[in-house]
Amino acid sequence: MDKKRVAIIGVTGAVGQEFVQSLKDHPWFEVTQIAASERSADKNYLDAIKDASGIIAWDVGGEIPEYIKSMTVKKIDDLDVSQLDLVFSAVESVAARDIETKMAADLPVISTSSAYRYEEDVPILIPGINDEQTELLEVQKKNRNWKGWVAPLPNCTTTGLAITLKPLLEKYGAKKVMMTSMQAISGGGKSGVSAMGITDNIIPYIPKEEEKVRIETRKILGKLKDGKIEDADIKISCTCTRVPVIDGHTESVFVETSKEVDPLKAKDTYNQCNSEVSVVGLPSAPEKYYAFHEDPTRPQPRMERTVGDGMTTTIGRVETEELFDHGLKYMLFSHNKKMGSAKGAVLLAEMLYKKGKI
Repeated sequence: MDKKRVAIIGVTGAVGQEFVQSLKDHPWFEVTQIAASERSADKNYLDAIKDASGIIAWDVGGEIPEYIKSMTVKKIDDLDVSQLDLVFSAVESVAARDIETKMAADLPVISTSSAYRYEEDVPILIPGINDEQTELLEVQKKNRNWKGWVAPLPNCTTTGLAITLKPLLEKYGAKKVMMTSMQAISGGGKSGVSAMGITDNIIPYIPKEEEKVRIETRKILGKLKDGKIEDADIKISCTCTRVPVIDGHTESVFVETSKEVDPLKAKDTYNQCNSEVSVVGLPSAPEKYYAFHEDPTRPQPRMERTVGDGMTTTIGRVETEELFDHGLKYMLFSHNKKMGSAKGAVLLAEMLYKKGKI
């Protein structure tokens, strides 16, 4: 089959580089155009990420893929949309609104930014969790008179929480959730956390993070009805912290359920989901969507971040919670730079392609 022609916008940044790596040798998508700021425009990719002293700012593990090295970085306005089928946006949220609006007038846009997340006609999508909300993309196109649409991923902290809550909500009902996150420094971006600030330290507050988690989780777990998403009726309290871990978010979660649940039932539920989740068989999907551990020392970031190439969500320390009539407490690990970012966006593109949306 002919591959879909894709562009990466924001290709020189940390998330853009994750896209470059995630799309290497992809069976369905081919990167044919790349774009970044005017500072990088008209340079080949390798020169665009090289500073005056010759240092190459490649922040992703492994070698720079050969296919990208000699590609010319374009100005965003110079992208030829007539020669594209899809755009991946890795642009910071401040700039993303205008850029994604312009691109969506002609093309589907999958975004890692928050620019459109909270719009009524925009679903926040996690492939395998709320696939039915993709139908809202057609409403969005009609509302905005676009040929394309914008489909954003959630905040990377929301990703693991929503993924682990969905099976519990569907089978046992989730009424209240309390979560404390221990978030990796890479979640703050390349220059977001100072070395002196995080070394030998925990930062107990991340601006706007807790509000994002509450709003996004309820929206993702909500139901599509009459062209709108009705948020899930769950009370969510969270405390988001930054810890001296490079990659991967760990979260401590307490869930009050409507029905009786215990660790064994939870294990069976997650194992069943592994065989039924919609993304099974897609190119970027992990062998196991969920990894369930009975070892009380798991999950740990250093041990979990390579599982499923960062696309598996790991669950451990699952116990009955005596604070509630019915409920559980557990720990989860989710890779903020893989499932929570570019590779998760590629998996979303695969799911949408399979549905005929791309």
